[in-house]
Amino acid sequence: MEATKSFLLLQKLYETHDLSKEEWLYLLEHYTDALACSARELAYQVSTHYFGKRVYLRGLIEFTNICHRHCLYCGLRSENENVVRYRLDQETILACCEEGYKLGYRTFVLQGGEDTYFTDERIEALVKSIHERYPDCAITLSIGERSYASYLRFYQAGARRFLLRHETASKQLYESLHPHMSFEHRIKCLKDLKTIGYQVGAGFLVGVPGQTMEDLVEDFCFLKQLDPHMVGIGPFMPQKDTPLGNFTSGTAEFTTFLLSLIRLMLPDVLLPATTALATLDPKGREMGLLSGANVVMPNLSPIEVRDQYALYDGKVYVGTESALCQQQILNNIENVGFIPDFSIGHSPRCC
Repeated sequence: MEATKSFLLLQKLYETHDLSKEEWLYLLEHYTDALACSARELAYQVSTHYFGKRVYLRGLIEFTNICHRHCLYCGLRSENENVVRYRLDQETILACCEEGYKLGYRTFVLQGGEDTYFTDERIEALVKSIHERYPDCAITLSIGERSYASYLRFYQAGARRFLLRHETASKQLYESLHPHMSFEHRIKCLKDLKTIGYQVGAGFLVGVPGQTMEDLVEDFCFLKQLDPHMVGIGPFMPQKDTPLGNFTSGTAEFTTFLLSLIRLMLPDVLLPATTALATLDPKGREMGLLSGANVVMPNLSPIEVRDQYALYDGKVYVGTESALCQQQILNNIENVGFIPDFSIGHSPRCC
């Protein structure tokens, strides 16, 4: 009976793209391998209906690992004295873009810690430079919390996408993991970005210590309400120099199950198969793609700094996820029946 109910709820999600809180909780609490298999099959149908077999590739540039925040799970937290800090200058960032452009990338994702050196003026100048050199490319920022005025400046300079994971929709859990930060302010930032006109990416951690199934229900309900253009979720991965360094990571299996549920809830959303997933399982990225994901972000950062962007331990492909090994990534995508797509790949709801 319980199995039947969970499969019926999965079918309802596939047909209506929505569930009540009680239904979400029941579905999550009755997770089984068989249920995950059915979710994966339905998510694959939905993803290929909207996007065909295309997997969008975005060129990721991790331009600073300096951060003034204190997030308990992140290896870049300001208290971590064991990480070798770096900050790429504008010339180096532009060189990364040049290499990526030659390789075919038409989206650049600038990701970094909340580094106070990168003032609004510096970010604005950087975005303008990239936009002027590569007007046929999309610029995505992933640089944390800023003011409405700051986000507007970056948009006017040429940035059109912004990734800001909400991490958890539970105020209590959020503020326990992020000292001196406000849950309400995080949500306001996401709403500001949507108001300005960005293609917005939100998302959450899976399996972070203290997380409950009720918390995950709140994540799904929040995402349904926000209706972002992209959702990035990833398993919690411990980093030895953080307060959560001795905890167990999330699992690839449950994370990919949640990926499938997100695809069923938000059918045309852009959904990455993350590096964290590939770190947990050698086939993690491929599992993600077969579970409804349709975005991969290869690393264009200089090889000498990649192992210093240590959000968590054991990051896969450190030192290899570049031009030299791009073919490996393409092969992995093609081996599970998908087609790598280097195009600008806007959200279907924007164009």
